[in-house]
Amino acid sequence: MTRPKRPKYKGSGRVFKNPFLERLTKTHIAVPLVLFTIISCCLVYYGIIEKGFSTPVMVLLFITGAFVFTLIEYLFHRYIYHIKPHTHTLESMSYKMHGIHHDYPKDKQRLAMPPVLALIVATFFFILYRAIMGDYVFGFLAGFLMGYTLYLTVHYSVHIFKVPNNFLKTLWYHHAIHHYRQPNKAFGVSSPFWDHVFGTMPELRKPDTKTGEYIDKE
Repeated sequence: MTRPKRPKYKGSGRVFKNPFLERLTKTHIAVPLVLFTIISCCLVYYGIIEKGFSTPVMVLLFITGAFVFTLIEYLFHRYIYHIKPHTHTLESMSYKMHGIHHDYPKDKQRLAMPPVLALIVATFFFILYRAIMGDYVFGFLAGFLMGYTLYLTVHYSVHIFKVPNNFLKTLWYHHAIHHYRQPNKAFGVSSPFWDHVFGTMPELRKPDTKTGEYIDKE
């Protein structure tokens, strides 16, 4: 099995030569967390006060939106961020989107999508979901965006903080396997649920019959 190349634990890679564009690729983790929490609260408020949805309906929409986000997170990570490039242009785009994160996994300023780009993506999903579900979008998208903030919190934590001595350590180990041992497995970050569903859970290690050393199963 091909091992991922050894990541760099210090420094920060460069995406654009232009300093202004390069600065836009970085963000403090607090910015998107605060931004999307505020937007989610506003969506819930608007849905209840202006659209007249009951609290139980908004809660159900919120939970559904958060759950759907975990699926979108998995699909994006597996099929967009880890797309197999067949041209130089695709290879360059793939590296700028996600490859640089694998090279510099502890770069604190690149553990979240830049806010400007994230807002554009959020607007796209608002238009899409509004066309599909009408006013129900306010509760649904609120949960969807809070699912994103949860993802950001988990992703930042597993890269920056030490492994906790509790049930959350599973998330640390799961993502570490994706980064450092099996990049074609363990695409779920906020949850390994969809890895179970789609068969991309990491394989267990087994001892080599000749050397006795533990290796990853093919």
